[in-house]
Amino acid sequence: MKELEMRQVYTKTIQALAAQDQKVVALEADLASSMGTSKLKAALGNRYINVGIMEAEEMGAAAGLAVTGFIPFIHTFAPFATRRSFDQVFLSLGYAKNHAVIVGTDPGVTAEMNGGTHMPFEDIALMRVIPKNNIYEVSDPYQFKAILEYAHKAKGLFYIRTIRKQAWSIYDADTDFSKGYCKLKDGTDGTIFASGIMVEEALLAAEKLAKKDVSVQVIDLFRIKPMNENIVIEAAKLGPIVTAENHNVVGGLGSAVAEIIAEHYPVKTKRIGVKEQFGQVGKIAYLKEVYGLQAKDIVEAIFEVLK
Repeated sequence: MKELEMRQVYTKTIQALAAQDQKVVALEADLASSMGTSKLKAALGNRYINVGIMEAEEMGAAAGLAVTGFIPFIHTFAPFATRRSFDQVFLSLGYAKNHAVIVGTDPGVTAEMNGGTHMPFEDIALMRVIPKNNIYEVSDPYQFKAILEYAHKAKGLFYIRTIRKQAWSIYDADTDFSKGYCKLKDGTDGTIFASGIMVEEALLAAEKLAKKDVSVQVIDLFRIKPMNENIVIEAAKLGPIVTAENHNVVGGLGSAVAEIIAEHYPVKTKRIGVKEQFGQVGKIAYLKEVYGLQAKDIVEAIFEVLK
């Protein structure tokens, strides 16, 4: 599993779920080659549906399938799964209380050369305002597989945010993801909450800080909604907090953490993320530097909140 790209994890997991459950269906929006889901056609037959470049129709079709008892797994690029088809997601899936799993790929800077039109910094913000929606951002193959399996057996609407290609390997096959977070490093001076590709940057930042005699705990807060409030409050009691996300600082992980802190245990907080900018063409390393999404930016933020 650790050697697989995230798109391969998705395809293998959906194929396994569909073999066990005849109610599983997979929907694509003309991205079968990009996601590798073309392999599902032979395995799922007419339970594999490519709607073409019509993401709103994809959500509507998924709603119809859900109403008749099927469990739709819906894939497209993250901006099209959220921004482009928001009304259909909100009404046909969320408001109608349908069980469906939306997987939005290449979020934020991971869209790379597809540029600004394909680079969503707002998808979590949009999905957070849908009542009872479940939102996850995965950073590891085992984590992705586990959350897909959980979304299959649970009820309601799910939005899972992930890269398509190789992910940094963090977890083992027997890791427990049920709490909605994983503590990756202990610390005494403060906390870094991160998700997705920023988990790696958070761990690198913690290493840099340790060399400067600053001890921070690193927590992968991969379940963004419903967020585990207890772990956020515990972190606030420990000391200052920095959040790191491949998303706009408005409405995403940082906002969710700040809302909990403001209501329950106010503490110095700094949000690392995209600030008042649209996307652009570039490779991930360059884009991380442009948008301030590097380990050094997290280190600077920690020193700022520790003043």
